[in-house]
Amino acid sequence: MKTLIIFSSSHGTTEKASHLLSERLNGDVELINLKKFSTPDLTDCDSVIVGSSIYAGSVKSRVKQFIKQNQRALLSKHLGLFLCCMFEGEKAEQQFETTYPKELREHSMANGLFGGEFMVSKMNFLERHIVKKVAGVTSDVSKINVEEITRFAEKFNIPLQLLP
Repeated sequence: MKTLIIFSSSHGTTEKASHLLSERLNGDVELINLKKFSTPDLTDCDSVIVGSSIYAGSVKSRVKQFIKQNQRALLSKHLGLFLCCMFEGEKAEQQFETTYPKELREHSMANGLFGGEFMVSKMNFLERHIVKKVAGVTSDVSKINVEEITRFAEKFNIPLQLLP
């Protein structure tokens, strides 16, 4: 059983969440950062998890492009979807729904909102200025939800245990 976790990350939060998730999944897990490898081959895997962050109010363009090019293949896989964002509740749900097409959300075995981070120490001047003005944040803040990552993995692992 091979699972690919495919993600894109600006300042490392989605990559960190992907690593935390991979440690909790059954079977062979490979992480693929779309920033480094934009055209992963899905033919040799049984399961795919797609993760993105919200950056400047929208999903990473690499993730959008990957989904657009591979939606049919994703619908043939054991699928999971997650989002890293600083919003919670209804606003986070809206971002998730905007990020992933309805057909994929409905096909997905596990959907997750993993929280987020403002990594001010990794931001350029303009990014720091915007985050300070919009969110009032001037230093690194982490709200990664490890419990949600664990719940996601547990839910994703159940059908895998049933497969031959």
